[in-house]
Amino acid sequence: MSLISQQISGYLERSSWIRKMFEAGIALKQQYGEEAVCDFSLGNPDLPAPPAVAQALRELADNAGEPFTFGYMPNGGYPWARAKLAAHLSREQGVDLAADDVVLTCGAAGGLNAFLRAVLEPGDEMLAVSPFFVEYGFYVANHGGTFRTVPSKPDTFALDVAAIEAAIGPKTRALIVNSPNNPTGVIYNRAELTELAAALGRASQKHGRPIFLISDEPYRFLSYDGDEVPSLLPLYPHAVVVSSFSKNLSLAGERLGYIALSPLMEGRATLMAALLLTNRILGFVNPPAVGQHLMAKALGSQVDAGIYARRRDLMARILRDAGYEFQMPAGAFYFFPKAPGGDDVKFVNRLMEEKVLAVPGSGFGGPGHFRLTFCVGEDVIARSEEGFRRAIKG
Repeated sequence: MSLISQQISGYLERSSWIRKMFEAGIALKQQYGEEAVCDFSLGNPDLPAPPAVAQALRELADNAGEPFTFGYMPNGGYPWARAKLAAHLSREQGVDLAADDVVLTCGAAGGLNAFLRAVLEPGDEMLAVSPFFVEYGFYVANHGGTFRTVPSKPDTFALDVAAIEAAIGPKTRALIVNSPNNPTGVIYNRAELTELAAALGRASQKHGRPIFLISDEPYRFLSYDGDEVPSLLPLYPHAVVVSSFSKNLSLAGERLGYIALSPLMEGRATLMAALLLTNRILGFVNPPAVGQHLMAKALGSQVDAGIYARRRDLMARILRDAGYEFQMPAGAFYFFPKAPGGDDVKFVNRLMEEKVLAVPGSGFGGPGHFRLTFCVGEDVIARSEEGFRRAIKG
C-alpha cells in the first residue's frame, strides 16, 4: 500500500537534477573535504545582504516590543509595504503602479503558484521557452494545467516568436519568459519582446480570451556590459511580473517575492482580488513580516554586481582556455556550455570524477549542455581550472 500519490511518486523518481547534484556534492565533500570540491550546482547567492538590510534589522529590533510588530496583516502584505514596492517598481518598470497593482508573496515560487491558481481552468496550458527553470512544470500541474515548451533558437537561445505563435492553441492561457535567463544567461531584447507581445495579442483575439505573458525576473538587476533588461509591463496589457528579492538583496531564505500587474490591463482589480484569495487559500497568506520590513528599507539597494562580473570573466577565461564552447552570459549568474561529446549526463559525471559539480542541461530542457553557477567565490572558480581541463580531455 502506497503512502503517497502516484503523481508525487513519479515526481520523486524524476526529481530535480539540481538537487541530485547538490546531494552528490554533499557526499563528495564528506569524502574529500570542502576544499577539494568545486560546486557549481546550486544557484544559492553567497554575497552578503547590502548594508541597508542590516540597518533595517537593527531598527526592527528596537521596535520589536511594540504591539502587532509581527502580527497578522492583509493577505497582500502590509499596505505600506505594497505602496513602497509599487513606487519602486514604477521607476524600475517604467509604468505607473499603485499599491493595488502589486501583491507580496512567499517568493517568486509562491507568486507563480498563486497566479496560476487564479487563472487556470483544468486542462489549460502554460507555455515556456526552453531551456527553462526546472520547476515550472510542477507549478502548472499543481493547479490542473498542462505544461508545454517551445525551443529557443539554436546556439543563441533567442526567442523564436514564430514558433511560439504556432504553438498557441485554444487551451493556452499563459506564456512564461525568464530574462535574464536561468540557465542560459540570455537577455531577451526589446525588439523580440515587442514582436512577442504582438503575437500574443493576435492569439488572444483569435482564441477569444487573454493569454497572459508572465515575466519571471529575479535576475533583472544582474546584467553585464550595459545590456538593457526591457520591461514587459508597458509592452503588453496582459503582462504580469513575478519576482523576488532572493538574488538582488541576498534574501533567498526569507522567501519574499511579489506579483505586479500591468496598468494597461482592463479589469485588473478582479484579477488582483483573485490573487489575494489564492495567496491565502494555498496556505502562503503573505511573506514573513520581518522580510517585508527589510524590503521596505532596502528598496533601491542591491548586492555588489561587480563581484559577479569578475567571477563571470574568470570562469569564461577558464572555460575558453580549456576548449569549451559557450555563449557568454549577458545576465544572471550561469554559464550553459555545450557538453563535449553531446551527452550532458555522461559529461557531468565525468566532471564529478574531477570533483567539479555541474547540472545536466537535460534537466532544463536543454540537452547537450550543462549548467554552471558562478555565485561562488573566485577561489573556487580558480581551483576548478585543472578539473575542467582534465574532464574535456576525457
